[in-house]
Parts: sequence; structure tokens; C-alpha cells
Amino acid sequence: MRNTRLTTRRKVWDTHTGEALHTLSHNHIVRAVAFPSQPHPQILATGGMEKKLRIYDLSRGDSATSFEIGAGVHTGTIKSIVWTPDSNIVITAAEDKKIRWWDLRQQATIGEHAVEGVVGSCELDNTSSDGMLSVAAGNSVYFFNSLSPGSLVKSIKTPYEVASVALHSGQRRFITGGSNQNDTWVRLWDFDEEKELETNKGHHGPVWSASFSPDGKLYATGSEDGTVKLWKFTQGPYGLWK
Repeated sequence: MRNTRLTTRRKVWDTHTGEALHTLSHNHIVRAVAFPSQPHPQILATGGMEKKLRIYDLSRGDSATSFEIGAGVHTGTIKSIVWTPDSNIVITAAEDKKIRWWDLRQQATIGEHAVEGVVGSCELDNTSSDGMLSVAAGNSVYFFNSLSPGSLVKSIKTPYEVASVALHSGQRRFITGGSNQNDTWVRLWDFDEEKELETNKGHHGPVWSASFSPDGKLYATGSEDGTVKLWKFTQGPYGLWK
């Protein structure tokens, strides 16, 4: 009997023409991809069930090459990759319940933090440039200074299992999404007082992703029910909301 290996491929697309520019082969399911911001748009990080953080150089065209960072360090599936404002620093969140900071120049970890539950979402605050990282894990949400490896700003335990979290640091608010079929609600919280302010109903499945818009006036949630919903987060008219 011949042994076979599951191979998956990631594709990089030109958003203007719809052309597939690169096909990147992996030996298992890929769960996370991330580009850095400028000035290195030709660098891509991937991770997943291989438990390997790979960095690809896409500037070589069809012969895109990769190298692995931190071989053997991840002991669980890599679920999220976040590139910090410093393009030399990458953050990974894995099913081994560790958040890790990686320096690509050293090709090694420079900080880590253990969380109490299985990691859901892991996102930078896109309403601010202060580098705050939000992580959902188990019944808790964690907020880190992404530019200070392993530096926890605060953690908040909630009564619910949380699949996703997003922070609006300017308004001192954050949102969470529920992680099971019995809790499909989106909740708004006060960051400082750590109390629930609103409960929004509408999804019919776990809410796996959440994000504020760059102008901070909307937030979006994505659910296993196959829908993405937009929620208004400002007073007065906004777009189609009157």
C-alpha cells in the first residue's frame, strides 16, 4: 500500500485582474495567512495544521521560496498570524494555547504568553496605531501591547465562551462573538469597567470573526451561519442608516 499525504495549496491573487499570481503548496490544511504592511508587500506568512510558521518571498515570481521559523516550537495548529507594525515582528496564536512573538531577523521567539482556553480570533486594533492585540480564548479575552513581546495589558473573564473579539481603543469598547450554537449573540463591552453594555441578536451560528471598520463607526461579524453582518457604532446617520 502506498502512503499518501494530504497536500493543500494557497493561491495569491491580483485583486485588479483576478489573475492567480502564485500557488503555494503545503502538506496539510492552512488556517492562517498574513501580509505585512508596507514596505514589504512581497512577503507572506502562512501557518496551519503542519504546525509550521512559513515565510514566503513572492518577489521571485513562480519560483516563490519559503523558509520555516521556529521549527518544532508550535505543538498545535497555528490558527492566526498577525504582522505587527514592525515588519520584522510576527505574532502567532496556536491550539497549544500560546501566543508567540517572533523576530524574523533572529528567526526565534522573543516573547510568549499562555492563555487559558483554545484560541479563537487574534486581531490588531485597526482603529488605532498603538499596536493593541485582542485575543479570544475560552471564556476570556486578552489585550496585549503587540510591540512589547509577551506584554499583557489586561485580561477579562466573561460568563460566556468567546470565539472572537475586536477592540475600539479610542472609544474604550470591545465586541465579542459567541462560540457555540446556544450562544450566537454579539456583545458590546466597556473596556475599563469590564461590563456588558449591549447584546445584539441576528446570527444563527457561532461568530468566528469580528472587526471594527477603520473609521470606527461600524463593526462587522462573520458567523458559521454563512452571513456577515454590519452593526452601526455611531450616533446619527451613517451611510444607509438614517
